Amino acid sequence: MFIDVLKIKKSYKTGDIKLDVLKDVSMDLDRENIGVILGPSGSGKSTLLNIIGGVDKADSGKVTIDGVNITGLDDNKLTEYRRDSIGFVFQFYNLVPNLTVLENIEVVSNIAKSPLDIKRILKSVDLESKTHSFPKELSGGEQQRVAIARAIVKNPKLLLCDEPTGALDFETSRSILSLLQRVNKEYKTTILMITHNVAISLMANKIYKLRSGEIIETTKNPNPVAAERIEW
Repeated sequence: MFIDVLKIKKSYKTGDIKLDVLKDVSMDLDRENIGVILGPSGSGKSTLLNIIGGVDKADSGKVTIDGVNITGLDDNKLTEYRRDSIGFVFQFYNLVPNLTVLENIEVVSNIAKSPLDIKRILKSVDLESKTHSFPKELSGGEQQRVAIARAIVKNPKLLLCDEPTGALDFETSRSILSLLQRVNKEYKTTILMITHNVAISLMANKIYKLRSGEIIETTKNPNPVAAERIEW
């Protein structure tokens, strides 16, 4: 398996109040698959994603990505892990406003260990005509495509998506999900996505339901649905 999360716990303390965010969470996902973590706001989805991405650390437990136990890495090695192995896509794009589409992608490409060809990436995300546009000149869907291009140009092993369609309308959301499926097939990128939208889970190979910091159900989906057919 490519992702192996074993009994991780995470809590935060504010004054005398301790909040248990993740409670003995275990999950796994095979290489080149798409996984979807479903759960309401406050269920611990983003915390789990951040721990898998090396942005946050678990209090206990073990996270193994592609055979590497990342819970045992120091800060420098975690930085290398995030730089070389992980692509992040967020709900609100996080583009640099005074950089063009091309420049936003180049920023990441220039620090990547083995980046993909930018022209190929721009073609993959249907942004060839927007190369010299600034974020303010783009629609929400186009900005999210830039964010995806920026994430995959570094050729990551794992693409982590935090509510990637949360700020988009239905048709644009379906277009972005279709693009993620193409990325999964074309670049053989393993994708793990968090969402509160049950319909999106239809496109996944594996679905995890998270509630109050615990995975209450894991389902394998032998026949993922093409994003173009998803309705909600």
